[in-house]
Formats: sequence, C-alpha cells, structure tokens
Amino acid sequence: MAATKTRTSSFSRNFSGASSPQIPGLKHGPNGTMFVSSGIPDLDKILGGGFALGSLVMVMEDAEAPHHMLLLRNFMSQGLVHNQPLLYASPAKDPRQFLGTLPSPAVPKDEKSSHRDPDQEKGLRIAWQYKKYFGENQQGFDSQNGKHEFCNNFDLRKPLERQFLTGKQIDCASILDSPNLVTLHDRCATFLSQFPRNDSNISCVGRIAIQSFCAPQCGYSNLEWDMLSLLRSLKSMLRSSNAVAVVTFPPSLLSSSSTRWQHMADTLLSVKALPDEDKELATLLTGYQDMVGLLNVQKVAQINTQVPVILDTTTFSIKLRKRRFLVLECLNQAPVEGSSGSSYGTSRSCSGSSKTGSLDF
Repeated sequence: MAATKTRTSSFSRNFSGASSPQIPGLKHGPNGTMFVSSGIPDLDKILGGGFALGSLVMVMEDAEAPHHMLLLRNFMSQGLVHNQPLLYASPAKDPRQFLGTLPSPAVPKDEKSSHRDPDQEKGLRIAWQYKKYFGENQQGFDSQNGKHEFCNNFDLRKPLERQFLTGKQIDCASILDSPNLVTLHDRCATFLSQFPRNDSNISCVGRIAIQSFCAPQCGYSNLEWDMLSLLRSLKSMLRSSNAVAVVTFPPSLLSSSSTRWQHMADTLLSVKALPDEDKELATLLTGYQDMVGLLNVQKVAQINTQVPVILDTTTFSIKLRKRRFLVLECLNQAPVEGSSGSSYGTSRSCSGSSKTGSLDF
C-alpha cells in the first residue's frame, strides 16, 4: 500500500503561535503582533486587541481633571493581577503610596452565583441524565472566568488587595528632585533588560507607567531636548523587549515640541474633562449627565504592518457605570426637538417624507 503524502502549500497555516503556551495577560494578534490588556475592555476593543507588545503609549493629560489617572490605574492594576513586573515613576515624593489607590478586579455575577449555599440548592431539581453535564459546564466556566482573564473589569471604589502588592516585583521611582533624566533612563534600561525580546519563548512581560513626565515641579521640565531623547531611547529599548510603556504628559507645557512628542508615540491618546453644566453639549449628546470626560484616539500602533489603522470614530465618552466601572462609548447625537426620538435614517418613507403609512418610493 502506497504511503499517503501530506498536502503542502505555500499558503499553509502557521501553527507556531497557536501551539505556544498561553501566557496570562498576553494575546496573539494579526501579523505576529502580541497584545497586553490596557485594563479597560472597551479600550482593548477600540485598539484592536489592546496595547501592542513593545510599543510606547502616550496619554495627553487635561489640566482641569485628572482623567488620565483612570487609564493609568487600570493599566497598572491589570499588570499586577497578571503577575507582571511593574516600574512606576511619578513626580510625587513617595510614589509607592499611589499603589494604595489602584482598583481591584470585580467578581463576575456568574462567579458569585457559582458559590451558592448548598442549602439553597436543595430546591433546584435537575433530571438525573443532565446532572453530569451540569457539573462539567460548571467546572469549565469557573476556569474560564478565573484569575487569569485577559482583561478584567476593575471596581474603582474597591482598592486592590494586598496579595497583588506583596511579593510582587514592583519598582517605584520619584522624578521630583532629579536634576536630569539620567537616573530615570538607567531605571528603565535596567528594568527592560529583564525582558529580552524572544517571540518564540516569552516567559514574562513587563509594564512601565510614567505619570506627568514633564510636570513643572520637576527639575528637568525645561530640558525639552533631553526629554525627547529619553523618549526616543525608551521607544528603541521597548522594540527589543517584551514590555509596554504608558507615559502621561500635559501638552500645554511643551507647545513648541508637542508635535514631536506625538510622532514619538506608537499609540497616542488624549483625555478631556467636560464642564459641569454645558447646555450646548447637553442638547447635542445623549447621556450627557453620565459622562465624566472624553477620550480621543489620535494614533494607533502599527506593528509588523504598513497598513494604517482607520477607526470608525476617534472620540469616545468616558462614563462610570454604577459609579464603579470605567466604560467607553461612542458619542450619540441627541434627537432634534419635535422629532419622535428615533435614530438617524429610520424614517418610514424612503423619499424622506414624514407622513405615516405605506412606503413611498
């Protein structure tokens, strides 16, 4: 009997990525891109999977409200939940105190229902032939919604538990009294040297969070060229390491070189606060009362591809669902006065007339 030959083709599927062990907090993307979660499920969907591994993410702050802290806290908490080493730098005297404000991952409702009291389960009757399927599904569901989920919903009112902070590889640095950026550069270089780039065998992923990089209270706030040089060096080091860096900065301080900063970033985001009472926006946007700010996606990282990423919309509303969970939604125009409140393009008449009845072609 002739031996059967395996069918080969130049378009055969590459199973190297699928066969590699799945690391908690790491997801495979197109063109060999690896993603880490931003800590916000909606932001991961907007960016096509999350923050690209080896990329530099920059967030432009707003002087009126610290909404950039919401993004930074979720990013840091997501890394600690996944046991990923963290380097945090800020202009505070004691940056480690900021770790006490990190949010805790919320427990899903289905996971809460799985830990019911046995006495309450007595009233639940299941046919004997379905009991075994009920047990299998219950075990698989618990493992799927376990601790190592790619992206968690974080409760902003509940602080992160100590078990995620103790025994972790967390390095905090203060950039307040530094006359130059040599110390911060050496800290980043030493931290990134622990995660050399090796796509075939990724054992761990690191995260860098730098808050208010060019704050006016810092000693290097006037050294614009040195700050640009540090960002250029940080971006090159990230390319050769398995890590992601998020840097927040106020663009008003560097009006002359803010454009250069935008070109340095792989992913560029900006946040803006909403005034308490803006009648014009209240009449234009639906759900204005629930909004706390706006998020603008100005640039999306392009890793291993030359095709630009074009989003359907670039401005999203920042909302706090139940005043606990951070949610991003598309802006929806409020219905015009005198209309029925239906969405755009849902009139019954194809010719645009407002008369009710059969369709008018």
